[in-house]
Amino acid sequence: MANTSERETNVYMAKVAEQSERYDEMVSYMKEITKHHVQLTLEERNLLSVAFKNLVGARRASWRIVTSIEGKEASNNNTERVEHLKPYRAKIEDELNLTCADILRILDEDVIPFVDSDDKDECNVFYYKMKADYYRYLAEFSSGDKRAQATEDAKKAYVTATESSGNLHCTHPIRLGLALNYSVFMFEILEDRQLALTTAKTAFDEAVSALESLEETSYKDAALIMQLLRDNLSLWAAEDNHE
Repeated sequence: MANTSERETNVYMAKVAEQSERYDEMVSYMKEITKHHVQLTLEERNLLSVAFKNLVGARRASWRIVTSIEGKEASNNNTERVEHLKPYRAKIEDELNLTCADILRILDEDVIPFVDSDDKDECNVFYYKMKADYYRYLAEFSSGDKRAQATEDAKKAYVTATESSGNLHCTHPIRLGLALNYSVFMFEILEDRQLALTTAKTAFDEAVSALESLEETSYKDAALIMQLLRDNLSLWAAEDNHE
């Protein structure tokens, strides 16, 4: 087990790496903590999430850009350029596969088994939502059996997180964030607009009824995610009406 001084140093350096936007190193510092199989503090849990979210987020954005360019070149019959773009896109996909596999292994082997019973529900929602999100990211660019497996794994993790979320208040940011991401999964991966709308609207409506009783800080956290839910509801409903 890492001593307290070493653990505090890794947390400090992870925060410095975050401020420096050096997310590969931020991940490395957090892995120095998780490898010791300890219950993560709230701060450590958030740092782990931020590190991988930024690492994967940059590559997801790159993949979307390259895929869009490849599609435009293909529509213009620029076959030579398409042939150059295919291996470039594949390189980004390999990086995404490795990064997603890394955090999924960490969650399964180094984090989830060591969750303390004191805040087990909140941790389970947080970590299983995180698992589901990274399987969703894999499904975004995969095809065939790989996409089907990633989709199934994401769905299982979202369901597990949802089962634990019932013990969190309906305005809890983690519960709202789960509803937000799960509904995006339903819309984008499962392509089930109605289920996505129902899931997002239920979470939004439940939170609205309890919003006024919250303290200012909690109100702001909940309201931010609720605005994202509302934005998606408006967008998806508009698409539905357009069709």
